[in-house]
Amino acid sequence: MKQKPVPPVVASHHTQPRYQQIARQLKQAINSGELTAGSRLPSSRTLALELGVARATVENAYGDLVAQGWLERRGQAGTFVSPSVKSDGGGENVSAARPQGAPRPFQMGLPALDLFPRAIWARLMGRRLRQQTRFDLMLPEPGGEASLKQAIADYLRFSRSIDCQPEQIFVTSGFQAGLALVLSTLARPGDGIWLEDPGYRFVRPDFAKAGMQVRAIPVDGEGMQVDYGLRHFSDARFALLTPAHQSPSGVALSLPRRHALLEWASREQSWIIEDDYDSEFRYHGKPLPPLKSLDSPQRVIYAGTFSKSMFPALRVAWLVVPPHAVEDFQRQARRQPCTAPVLIQQAIADFLREGHFWRHLKKMRQCYAERRLWLEEALRAQGFAVVPQEGGIQMVMEVEGDDLAVEGKARAAGLAVQALSRWRIEHAGRGGLLLSFTNISSYELAQRYALRLRLAIT
Repeated sequence: MKQKPVPPVVASHHTQPRYQQIARQLKQAINSGELTAGSRLPSSRTLALELGVARATVENAYGDLVAQGWLERRGQAGTFVSPSVKSDGGGENVSAARPQGAPRPFQMGLPALDLFPRAIWARLMGRRLRQQTRFDLMLPEPGGEASLKQAIADYLRFSRSIDCQPEQIFVTSGFQAGLALVLSTLARPGDGIWLEDPGYRFVRPDFAKAGMQVRAIPVDGEGMQVDYGLRHFSDARFALLTPAHQSPSGVALSLPRRHALLEWASREQSWIIEDDYDSEFRYHGKPLPPLKSLDSPQRVIYAGTFSKSMFPALRVAWLVVPPHAVEDFQRQARRQPCTAPVLIQQAIADFLREGHFWRHLKKMRQCYAERRLWLEEALRAQGFAVVPQEGGIQMVMEVEGDDLAVEGKARAAGLAVQALSRWRIEHAGRGGLLLSFTNISSYELAQRYALRLRLAIT
């Protein structure tokens, strides 16, 4: 593909760093139509030679524009102007520094979109498409493609110490679809369910719809306070929690509480739903073992997803259910089958089986550790206090006073923070802001975002 010429970068008398000057000139060229959507830019080495700057300077400029959505990386194919960017042909910044579809600063729930190996994914998808038979055009298996279930079982066995068979795995179109399968299979109106407080707030309507009674269990430095649940709601039939990396506090459920939780589930014949949403991303030591790996009573339903480890547009998640519950889940899965396309499921299976998933996770752990450090340092430089965490893809920043009011000011400035208070159910606690760092691709970008936050809430 022929590269578009890049306009010369005029020396500036401003104090703005050189990489920012380059990024600004490139944005102006995109807005004016000189660089069109989808056009390929020179390599960082080539452009650095042309401009007489260090390659790292150009890399920082490209990285900034990738994070803001102006550019996108396509693996070995190079760096391209994002197809979503629109120009007006005149030089006005019609995209307002954030092209259509680009993530907002601090937006949660997203992995690093610039790190995913899209060239490898495109090759796997293309190969599967070419190899399709007429039988692949039929309705998919209700519980998921056999190849993907086998690949997930192999991955869990070696990486998470979960010994399971493919028939115990049920592929669903996202975490909430998996939760719906659990509730339709096992839950009854009036059942009580323990939820972490604070905890993942977007699933509460699902329990209300099922006629269940939410039991808010406070969280401290050792995770869910299991003793509190035993004292007040021992007759609950379910517990939903994030034991490896509690959302949103980031703490891990201690070993004594894990054993107490399993003993409760065995004694009461209750069910534990373990949401292992981002346990792969631990930056100090190895990822903690899941609760499911200790599940000798066979009362844990393990839920995972590819949204955080690959990308959320896949809409593919999975459940691992105890052997004695497989038949009930199979019966229900035939009534509400998995809607994830067969082609996507097969490509994910190849991605796991050929080792691409392992390599991608390794790269993400390294980059996330760096990006988290960038944002921590930038926030502290602005006088903010960050709560220490061992891993995950988001952080908690301490806030004095009304965090909802602070959230409102920040969001009015285009910053996608979330108030910690929104994640609470009943129990009061300190205020804070939740921020993601995954798509902050340079320390300079972290500094700019931190300054924007400071200016927005001051």
